[in-house]
Amino acid sequence: MSELSIRAAVVEDVALILRFVRELAIYEKAEHEVRATEQMIAESIFGDGSSTRALICERGGEPIGFAVYFFNYSTWLGKNGLYLEDLYVTPGARGCGAGRALLKRLAQIAVERDCGRFEWSVLDWNRPAIDFYESLGAKPQSEWIGYRLAGQALRDLAGSD
Repeated sequence: MSELSIRAAVVEDVALILRFVRELAIYEKAEHEVRATEQMIAESIFGDGSSTRALICERGGEPIGFAVYFFNYSTWLGKNGLYLEDLYVTPGARGCGAGRALLKRLAQIAVERDCGRFEWSVLDWNRPAIDFYESLGAKPQSEWIGYRLAGQALRDLAGSD
């Protein structure tokens, strides 16, 4: 088995990142929801002032997964946190340690940046991911309910008096 390596994504990875986003969306049965384009990813991850970052996992020089993350803030801790937006490993590479390697690198970044937390969300039906995360010591935050404003509801609130 070839050695895994994790590297920071660069702007030349935009097409690869979008491919992984689409593959993840297919897995999550939400391919129709992907609106991102290469230009949007280039601007939002690699543009000036972006707080979003990405990692690429390679095995034997071939990309097999990615993670997209950003820094948030906890007022209670008075510290930044690291939020994992997406983690994906190609089906043929699952079980080789790529997901663990990506999470380990993210944990290292969180520690290096003195983050108080490293958080992410998982779909409630994704039992393989839940089992994997719990095997690493992650705990579900069941007392919190996530809310989202998007689309017209977001525009309506933004334009309200």
